[in-house]
Amino acid sequence: MKKLFVSLFVLPLFLSSACAPFFSGFETPTASLTRLRVLPGDTIVPTFEIGLLISNPNRIPLKLEGMTYAVYLEGEPVLKGVTSQLPTIAAYGEGEILLQVRPDVFSTISLFTRWMNQPRDMFRYSFEAQLDVGRFVPKINIIRSGDLSLATR
Repeated sequence: MKKLFVSLFVLPLFLSSACAPFFSGFETPTASLTRLRVLPGDTIVPTFEIGLLISNPNRIPLKLEGMTYAVYLEGEPVLKGVTSQLPTIAAYGEGEILLQVRPDVFSTISLFTRWMNQPRDMFRYSFEAQLDVGRFVPKINIIRSGDLSLATR
């Protein structure tokens, strides 16, 4: 009975208090969308550049484990992907993530058909991402929207 009491009550209490120093005072890092643009190119399928600035307000370095992302143009999914090639953000520092991605042509046929029938340079976009900063820290969600020019310079 004593072993049961220790395993059900004392051990979880000890483990939760032992982990407290790792989380006390931990502030959630912030992420900003710094760029979403079409790169110049001579192919029919454009290459997009996505830039994120991550700020770490903590006294320990932030090891980014992975990221999922999606970009929607006019409500249509255009870019979706994952990456684990991410930097470690220094304590009280910032780091930039730059991605160059191409859309899946087959999943964007309806958008390109509309674009050909009604040519225009500006599209409404929505960007969604989740940054995984480790097992014991909540994921950082990023959601941004705005207008995007598909005209390259």
